[in-house]
Amino acid sequence: MNTTNEKRADTQVRPYGAVALLLVVAMMCIVASREFLSQHVDEPLYPSAALTKTGHLSDYFPELKGTRADTDVYFFEGKEPGGTCLILGGTHPNEPAGFITAYALLENISIKRGTLIIIPRTNHSAFTCTEPTEGHPTHFTIGDRSFRYGCRFTNPLDQWPDPEVYLHFPSGQELSGGETRNMNRAYPGRRDGNFTERVAFAITSLVKTEKVDLVIDLHEASPEYPVINAIVAHERAMDVAAMANLMLQAKGLNYSLEPSPKNFHGLTHRELGDATDAMVALMETANISQGRLRGTTTAEKILSGKDKEYLRAAKARKLRVPYDSTGISLDVRVGRHLEGISALLEALEMLKPERAIHVSGIPDYATVQDKGVAAFLAKNNQ
Repeated sequence: MNTTNEKRADTQVRPYGAVALLLVVAMMCIVASREFLSQHVDEPLYPSAALTKTGHLSDYFPELKGTRADTDVYFFEGKEPGGTCLILGGTHPNEPAGFITAYALLENISIKRGTLIIIPRTNHSAFTCTEPTEGHPTHFTIGDRSFRYGCRFTNPLDQWPDPEVYLHFPSGQELSGGETRNMNRAYPGRRDGNFTERVAFAITSLVKTEKVDLVIDLHEASPEYPVINAIVAHERAMDVAAMANLMLQAKGLNYSLEPSPKNFHGLTHRELGDATDAMVALMETANISQGRLRGTTTAEKILSGKDKEYLRAAKARKLRVPYDSTGISLDVRVGRHLEGISALLEALEMLKPERAIHVSGIPDYATVQDKGVAAFLAKNNQ
């Protein structure tokens, strides 16, 4: 008799336990879905008063309209005629100094002569995901603002599946299949290509349409990578890049000057340099959160650039850049990019005065180290 009662009680309890379990699962799904959807919402930017117009990449290739391939394009036009410079941030959204530099530029600059065009989220799709095997955080915070930490590659929701071998158009160069979603392997792009190639095609079209004189693509790389703290330039941009490099050396900022390889295709400096009249340069800073030698990646490490494993690597002389307990902070990396942009613009004016671009308000390296990059990002409550 007691056994029967126990069984009846057990059958009465079980449905409540199942309901509780379902509620817990539902709550977990809600939290996960909110985190997922937050990656698909652009954080606000606050352009300076010098902004003259905002466009979209689809203005140069209408087929992008309404897709995650489309992205904002910001124009800062001076009253005096001059040259045109295009800044690309966020080609690889797991390289935060690139897009944070672009954000700081568009939120601080004034312009008197020429035109500065900024695309802060070049591969817009890649901001909507992280690489699943890397353990990267989805967001990091500077001051009172939160920023997404994205992926090196286009979101697979927008372009899938990857081929076994990626054939670059039009060179026929063979790369591993995942590189088909790498924006910096897709130039000059093609109108009827895959998602990533169509974005590259639109940017190439913008450079031609706007008669861009100078393109600067902002990147980061791991401290063990051979091309690091560098300016990589197409041969037609080499004079401007060399002059800028001398200016930076005089300020105590060491950059290596690298020629764009003629036989490695798909990169901005090679393909935009070949396909358009623009001079094209790419800048690299050292970012531990991309490296193979790092420990656990946290939002704090993205800002500080400090990692015990990299200290061990530095002592073993495995790195290509100086590294000690102070790390390589985001302030250092953004400061280097900002100073590099100023030097390239100054060199352009010296070598091609008729194409000069007079931009003020670009924070210099020393000031960024003194105040921190947060001082040059607008407050959310402005």
